[in-house]
Amino acid sequence: MIEVKNLVKRYGDKKAVNDISFKVERGEILGFLGPNGAGKSTTMNMLTGYISSTSGQILINGTDILEDPKKAKANIGYLPEIPPLYVDMTVDGYLNFVYDLKKCKLSRKAHLKDVCDLCKISDVRSRLIKNLSKGYRQRVGLAQALINNPPVLILDEPTVGLDPNQIIEIRTLIKKLGKRHTVILSSHILPEIQAVCDRIIIINKGVVAADGTADEIAKSITNEHKMTLRIEGPTHTASDKDMIVTALRAVDGVKYVRADMERERGVYDYDVETDGKTDVRRAINALCSEKGWNILMLQLSDLTLEDIFLKITMGEQIGSDKGNDSKPRPRINLVFDNSSETENAASDKGSENAEASADDNGGEK
Repeated sequence: MIEVKNLVKRYGDKKAVNDISFKVERGEILGFLGPNGAGKSTTMNMLTGYISSTSGQILINGTDILEDPKKAKANIGYLPEIPPLYVDMTVDGYLNFVYDLKKCKLSRKAHLKDVCDLCKISDVRSRLIKNLSKGYRQRVGLAQALINNPPVLILDEPTVGLDPNQIIEIRTLIKKLGKRHTVILSSHILPEIQAVCDRIIIINKGVVAADGTADEIAKSITNEHKMTLRIEGPTHTASDKDMIVTALRAVDGVKYVRADMERERGVYDYDVETDGKTDVRRAINALCSEKGWNILMLQLSDLTLEDIFLKITMGEQIGSDKGNDSKPRPRINLVFDNSSETENAASDKGSENAEASADDNGGEK
């Protein structure tokens, strides 16, 4: 659905984006991350056609955005970080204006109602936008992005200004949209990216530094493959601890076992390190079941997305991919410093109800 090939953006002799390539398939939700000045928003602006590239190619649903910008942009739903609102218009007047601007062919009344219901702004349709709270303005911005039910949605900080309940609603909506749409989501709220996105790209100094799922990237940047088990022995005595350690060490794929503190009588924590190739969880579960031991906890020592982001942006060299092309994931290619570039971004989105309306009416433009 989206294909970026050898994309470059120069400002004078400075490269904000340096020969990046990647693909985003239909039905995929991509989290696009990067520290300030990394080239992230410059890339997103080129994806939306807001600015042109110096060289390279961007294909939106097979259409080159520079050769046929009108056709390419018709496939994109776009919401910048600051919603593009006309504050002296009413919500209803503004959405009707956007409907006309996009030359939407869906049923006007039904489509706008679906979008307003989805974004929870039906009760403010008659009010002036300038009199709305920040949260309501953000939702009006989301509504304009949903009009015409575009197949490609680019969302830049879509939950800014929303309360916790609204944030959960928007996250749920994005996941639903990702089933039939291509979604690119940019956010500085890393748990939000981890909760919603199928895949993550981290960019810095104008290059793709990491590309893959959070788990794939975590495995690529650390050699640690550890878990913590809390096991209750059958006799509730200290001798159980040594017996359990010996048995765990014999499991295929286990490299190291250490008994930690006693959590309660006869219940110990065990730190287990594996070879990184073998998933030992089922074997350990079978072992404990056979021996009559109770597993009270199994916790993987995985890196969070925040850990991953900090490790990468602190400049640790964890791999390379000089070609920087769109090969199978994961890809790690760290080239980091704290230089700053120009950035901004875009976002857009369509509703489940609006999707049904589009499907029934052939609503892609």
